[in-house]
Amino acid sequence: MESLPGQGEPASGLFERIDHVPAYQRVAEAIEREIVSGRLAPGDPVGTEADLVRQFGVNRSTVREGIRLLEQSGLIRRDSSRRLIASLPRYTKLASRISRALVLHQVTFRELWEVTNALEPLSAELACTHATPDVVAALGENIAQSRKALGNPKLLSELDTEFHALIGKASGNRVLQLSREPLGLLFQPTSQMLGEEVDTAADRMVEAHTRVYEAIKAGDAHEAGLWMRRHVADYRRGFERLAKDLGQPVERLYHDHISAHPPPS
Repeated sequence: MESLPGQGEPASGLFERIDHVPAYQRVAEAIEREIVSGRLAPGDPVGTEADLVRQFGVNRSTVREGIRLLEQSGLIRRDSSRRLIASLPRYTKLASRISRALVLHQVTFRELWEVTNALEPLSAELACTHATPDVVAALGENIAQSRKALGNPKLLSELDTEFHALIGKASGNRVLQLSREPLGLLFQPTSQMLGEEVDTAADRMVEAHTRVYEAIKAGDAHEAGLWMRRHVADYRRGFERLAKDLGQPVERLYHDHISAHPPPS
């Protein structure tokens, strides 16, 4: 009978077989299972460090390292008295991790644009039915700030990211909101790039945002989706106008832009 890797002859290859998971990781995984399964609901107490040391039968440093992992992923937080509380990951924490993975996989602007072209109009259309008055008011305030930031591409790109995040929230669909967040983080630096290099980009962006906002206020899903599609199409036209290679990794596109247009010292 053949021996498994790690039994008898050593397995060939670059990496050695991992036989043991660190204790702190096992602690983190055990607590994570309880939260993800719903047995520990957001807001429920997880226990003190001393409680966890006793329950897991490990030392305090192991528990603290496991807690640190869970705090980084947003699954545990501390209340005002430093007690450990089960939590849900914030969208930004999830999004930043996924965005890093997309960068590491060298996704191209074309790939990013194709998915955005599907998600953003759908978010805008759903927002016409599900947007709350608070979110609609936040969209209006975002546009007012954007008009004041027309001469500031960096600030305007941040407001653009915020606008689309608000549209995702207004959709009332958490799957959409989670799906589009990491894309928004990757779009922000390219939005700034277009604002710096394309004279009409800022005005066209604010105009499109205004039209989408007005359609959402009016509950007109067709108009909201139409203007969002035009807005997303403008991104692609901006890149084509600058003769950028849409097949390049997104991170490379922005890196090349920074190299050619270094920020003032």
